[in-house]
Amino acid sequence: MVQLPVKATLAALALAFVVPPPALAEDSKDPIKLTLHDWTGQLVSAHIMGEVLKKAGLNIEYVQADYLAQFAGLKTGDVHVAMEIWATTGKEALDEATATKQVENLGETGMLAIEEWWFPEYMKEQCPGLPDWKALKGCAEKFSVPETAPKGRYLGGPVTWGGFDEERVAALDLPFEVVHAGTDAALFAELESAYQRKAPIVLWIYAPHWAPIKYKGEWVAFPPYEPACYTDPAWGINKEKTHDCGKPRGPIWKVAWSGVKDKWPTAYTAIKGFNITNEEMGKLVGAVDLDGKKLEDVVDGWMKENEGRWKKWIGG
Repeated sequence: MVQLPVKATLAALALAFVVPPPALAEDSKDPIKLTLHDWTGQLVSAHIMGEVLKKAGLNIEYVQADYLAQFAGLKTGDVHVAMEIWATTGKEALDEATATKQVENLGETGMLAIEEWWFPEYMKEQCPGLPDWKALKGCAEKFSVPETAPKGRYLGGPVTWGGFDEERVAALDLPFEVVHAGTDAALFAELESAYQRKAPIVLWIYAPHWAPIKYKGEWVAFPPYEPACYTDPAWGINKEKTHDCGKPRGPIWKVAWSGVKDKWPTAYTAIKGFNITNEEMGKLVGAVDLDGKKLEDVVDGWMKENEGRWKKWIGG
């Protein structure tokens, strides 16, 4: 019989009584469904997150969904992750959804949102007093098109974006008609056309985006937003109607079905870790919209340049 050295015997006994660490929760093999919307920045955010989750070995599925209508699916777990809910247009829907405990706010993306009426700088010559919103009352015809004359035309985003522009026009008694662009691309194509011709235009512009960087202009200065403006007619200038103020400004949030935490714990941690700046996003959107690069190539380039960053999101 071979006798082990005393030290070796003690080490073997110690190993025999070591309690193994608790097993980490395993992620489901079911696909995580990330929603896609109709503006380039959101597609970039969703695909970056999706590619990161793929690197963690998770199954990913992208699902086209309306921006506000998606909350019904998030509540039931039919879709799982929404990468961009803007304080400017989605806060009410998000608050309602999180109050049910079926949807969870996973924190800020790092981007700060502005969505508001915007006009090119050259329109100040035709409408003195801008950016004060009251100037629009006296020069609405300067913003008119044949379909709306003598009223001005406000070119809004796609209807699915929300934004309460019709309510704002009514509450502030603005002689404008709200005309919605069919798509994000159509919105900015019309801006490009008008800007090149110095034609009249006032429209929905948002940031982070390349447009307020590329074009010289300003956002209309409406009465500052307060929560009561959207809920209490007695608040503000118009004592009979709500929405007599500008749109809120604030964070862009990441949102998930409440079951994500338990079903895909790795994804839950990674999504919470996701963070990107306005400047970064503006460049990425510009690469797609202005430079004509494929979305997949832009996302792939970001992944390669930021490997050390996103690996931390998945515990690497």
